[in-house]
Amino acid sequence: MAPPTPEPHLFVVFGATGDLMQRKLLPVLYRLQARGRWPPGSVILGVARHLMSEPDFRAQALRSLTEEKVGDAGTVGAFCGATLFYQSVPEESGSSFAALRARIEELERVHGLGGNRIFYLALPTDAVGPTLTGLGEAGLSSGPGWTRVVIEKPFGHDLASAQVLNRLAHRYFSEKQIFRIDHYLGKETVQNLLVFRFANMFIESLWNRERIDHVTITVAESLGLEGRARYYEKEGALRDMIQNHVTQILTLIAMEPPATRDEDSIRNEKVKVLQSIVRFAPGDVVRGQYTAGTEEGKKAVGYREEPGVDPQSDTETYVALRLKIANWRWQDVPFFVRTGKHLPIKASRVMLTFKAPPVTFFQTAQEYNSNPDRILILIQPDEGFEFAFEVKVPGREMRVQTHRMKFHYGDVFGELPDGYETLLIDVMLGDPTLFVRADEVEESWRLYDPILTSPPPLTFYPAGTWGPAEAQKLALEWGQRWYYE
Repeated sequence: MAPPTPEPHLFVVFGATGDLMQRKLLPVLYRLQARGRWPPGSVILGVARHLMSEPDFRAQALRSLTEEKVGDAGTVGAFCGATLFYQSVPEESGSSFAALRARIEELERVHGLGGNRIFYLALPTDAVGPTLTGLGEAGLSSGPGWTRVVIEKPFGHDLASAQVLNRLAHRYFSEKQIFRIDHYLGKETVQNLLVFRFANMFIESLWNRERIDHVTITVAESLGLEGRARYYEKEGALRDMIQNHVTQILTLIAMEPPATRDEDSIRNEKVKVLQSIVRFAPGDVVRGQYTAGTEEGKKAVGYREEPGVDPQSDTETYVALRLKIANWRWQDVPFFVRTGKHLPIKASRVMLTFKAPPVTFFQTAQEYNSNPDRILILIQPDEGFEFAFEVKVPGREMRVQTHRMKFHYGDVFGELPDGYETLLIDVMLGDPTLFVRADEVEESWRLYDPILTSPPPLTFYPAGTWGPAEAQKLALEWGQRWYYE
């Protein structure tokens, strides 16, 4: 059965000269066209404050796509020449947005488009509100066809700002038009969690407090700031990763089976998880910041020595926390969550550790190495699932070792699409299932707002290690430990 084809539309990107557009969105949009998923006749209008000519914008895009090595020069050049257009909006004024509206209507007339529009806001948080206002006041929140607006994370800076932003967005756009994007939700393993859990009865029957001892979620980054000091100094690891990416994974791991597969049933269950999380106690959170160390054998400077960082910065580059979910399925099951920069590896994974057998006839450590059974969910870089269990080593002696059954997507299906590819197609089709709803955003901020208001003291760890020693105590105090495999 052929996948559905989106309708032709005008794809408008605000922040078109920025890094997100040039390094991520452009290559994704090009690949969609190369794979036949781009609706015929659709065009892309880049919008930014820079006073730049259209040929210069196309030349910049061509350089970016060439650096990303997405295709041969002729095909890439043809894509840029036929598909990309540019409009400068030098200030957030009514006249600028009126000029933008005139350009949109001109492009739709010239290219025979029916008035379907996507506005992608690849913008800093503080620029989102004024842009939504500009679009709404210019009459661009609706048109001859459908209109959708995509907003990048983080959505707001805290609970209060997220609520203000939601109210502002709803002043001009309905909730059905708003797509709050989190590219983690486009990854195949994250999407497949629903199938893995709810289509396999033997797994679902184990997915509860009777069988699971504890759950750990790790989102590790091996790199440092990579020139993003201006953004990161304002956000930090809690806002940049925990409040969105990590929390999205947590809700999918912990949610109940939705009544149906429609978007609201799924998102309702995710919200219920957030509402059931026990509020954090002061000792449940560790904030860390990397100091000088090593990255892949090379010296790495500390965070405060990074270009553009305040030498006295209190911004965290690492967060570890522990929590419990007060509901029937997860009562008293510990969840341990961590994320950080300059850790030993780049990996996102979830580990569900089963309870140990209540009685064992293995008498010595040589016979039984006491490793509990585990399900490992690999989100990146090698997406898939692994099941670790105990087997007997051949021979007369009773010796037990841990082995794994593995399923990796790449081994079965080959190269997987980028998460953004999946999500952009969903926007074009008007499917909001993998996007974050307004109440979900607010519930997530409500959970973490107390930490932002009264953050625990900063701790430190050398670059290239697994974080501060205080993070290890979070698990040890609850009788558990982090796994580093």
